[in-house]
Amino acid sequence: QVQLVESGGGLVQAGGSLRLSCAASIRTFSSYAMGWFRQAPGKEREFVATIDWSGDTTYYADSVKGRFAISRDNAKTTVYLQMNSLKPEDTAVYFCAQGVHDTTVISGYDVASWGQGTQVTVSS
Repeated sequence: QVQLVESGGGLVQAGGSLRLSCAASIRTFSSYAMGWFRQAPGKEREFVATIDWSGDTTYYADSVKGRFAISRDNAKTTVYLQMNSLKPEDTAVYFCAQGVHDTTVISGYDVASWGQGTQVTVSS
């Protein structure tokens, strides 16, 4: 049974930073792409960032490009999302996702498992 446990969410002022972590209980963690998605109240879940199995390739939503950075530590089976220059519109529940493949996790069709989510609130 795959478990993805997010942490690091919280309340921060606009312009601040947060670092999200996702600890994965996946024996073959390094075989899969990982990703982060978010869902704001009343909106659909949307793609934020993804990283391939090796950590060499990353992709970002245009809305976070240049402000967020995804990384992974395969030895610790953990994926991270460093969020800088946060804006009120970044407020959402952030979900970690395990990919079906080793390359990217960009849509829900690419997701094998979801975490439970962690709340990020950015005040203006």
